[in-house]
Amino acid sequence: MPVVTQLPDDKKLHVLFRVEPGCMGPAGIDHIQDYCKYAQQRVQSLHAEFVKWEIVARMNKKLPEMQFRALNKNLTHDQAEKYLAVFGQNLEEFEEHLHDMLALLVDEFWEKDVKRGL
Repeated sequence: MPVVTQLPDDKKLHVLFRVEPGCMGPAGIDHIQDYCKYAQQRVQSLHAEFVKWEIVARMNKKLPEMQFRALNKNLTHDQAEKYLAVFGQNLEEFEEHLHDMLALLVDEFWEKDVKRGL
C-alpha cells in the first residue's frame, strides 16, 4: 500500500454522500439532520489524509446518492476510481465500506439516545 501524506483539502477527494431519511425507519425524517451531523463526526477521520467527507440528508431523490469532487470539479465514477487507485483503494470496496459503516452508525445513533425512536 502506498505511503500517504496529508493532502491539502482542495486536493482531497471530496465525497458527498446523501442519506435517505427512510433508511432510519419511520421516524427517520424527524432525525435525519441529527444523524447526518453524527455520521459526519464519525466518518471524518476515515481516509482523512486524502478524503474530505460531507454527509447530508437526501431530500431530493433526483440528486445522486454519492458524488465525488476534486480540485473544485465534479468527477465521474471512472475518475473517482482512478483517484482512489493512486491511494491503493478500490472504488467498489470504498463505497461498500462506507455503506456498511453508515448502516452501523444508524444503529449506534439510535442506541445513543433511545428516546429518539419514541
